[in-house]
Amino acid sequence: MLTHVDSANRPKMVDVGSKAVTTRTAVARAVVVFPPGAVERAADQLTTKKGPVIDTAIVAGVMAAKRTHELIPFCHPIPLDDCQIKIEWAGERELVIDCAVRATHKTGVEMEALTGASVAALTVYDMCKALTHGIEIREVALVEKTGGKRDYRRGEADSGGGK
Repeated sequence: MLTHVDSANRPKMVDVGSKAVTTRTAVARAVVVFPPGAVERAADQLTTKKGPVIDTAIVAGVMAAKRTHELIPFCHPIPLDDCQIKIEWAGERELVIDCAVRATHKTGVEMEALTGASVAALTVYDMCKALTHGIEIREVALVEKTGGKRDYRRGEADSGGGK
């Protein structure tokens, strides 16, 4: 059953007023793949004329996670206790972006984690598109969540359900 529609199939915000305040966490991942020969990296740094790509993507991802409710209809504004973006190379052409979010609230933070990872990946694309437009953003997905009715870990049996 979809939670964001009423009995007449009209969109609605979910009422979280009676839910318990608990610690909620979520981790989302995005993978940015560069075409062969498009990028050469030195250590873990990637710099373009626009500046330090990885550092800028981290800042953009955190900013986006904090503003998710302004971007996604019906998302509740959630004061985040923590938001950490980790960006690492996986091989010569892939950047793996993980966004881990934590809040003590009545509703989960999956959308904040997904938004943070997505915007960090989009920032990498924007800053590197002068190198090639062949950059791909792949595998934007929720990796895990805790708190609320049920925990979730990607790859484990998922009975459905949402925030």
